Amino acid sequence: MERHFERELEGLKTMLMKMASMAEDNYHLGIRSVLEKDKKLAELTDVRVDALEMEIDNAIVDILALQKPVASDLRLIIAAQKINNDLERISDHAVNIAQSALTLADSPHIMSMMNIPTMAERTRAMLRDSLDAFLYLDPEKARAVCKQDDQIDDMNRSNARDVIGLIGAKTLPVEEALDLIRVSRNLERVADLATNIAEEVVFLTQARNIKHHAEEHRPR
Repeated sequence: MERHFERELEGLKTMLMKMASMAEDNYHLGIRSVLEKDKKLAELTDVRVDALEMEIDNAIVDILALQKPVASDLRLIIAAQKINNDLERISDHAVNIAQSALTLADSPHIMSMMNIPTMAERTRAMLRDSLDAFLYLDPEKARAVCKQDDQIDDMNRSNARDVIGLIGAKTLPVEEALDLIRVSRNLERVADLATNIAEEVVFLTQARNIKHHAEEHRPR
């Protein structure tokens, strides 16, 4: 029975890493389609993530119902459930970015005037590091991801100000401006979700809740 349970946990982690790979691929396609102004890339984003999310959810329900895990195993399963949802949402945001690329592909290339290329790269690194932290159960790498979230928030606000300035100067049509803001906002949300994953890794490995800076506010 114990070996069967271990195989089920390994199978769950395998499916989750497959989900992570698909979400990352969608993210890369979405960003490349924007930065390279490539409509064909925008149309390649993969929607199979939704089906895999449901498969993982069903596997988790079966494990909880049949195995009744406790302690660290239960934390792993709960973390897997939350990360599964976060990955599905990351993929959704990647698809949103790709949809904006369909409009922006025909507009002047003004990305260099904004933080979007740098923001996209930093967000990509946060996502990769958060997934590595989960794969290798590395709480220090997870904490490093969390520390970067405020920088992405600042970039998103800066991008919004830049776009408003371009609209005011009448150098950017409103429709394109809205798509630039959507791209920036979706990048910010991907960074938030990467941070969520990293926070789950800290909880899983150290049984510490660091969401909303909870650890800083604990009585000493």
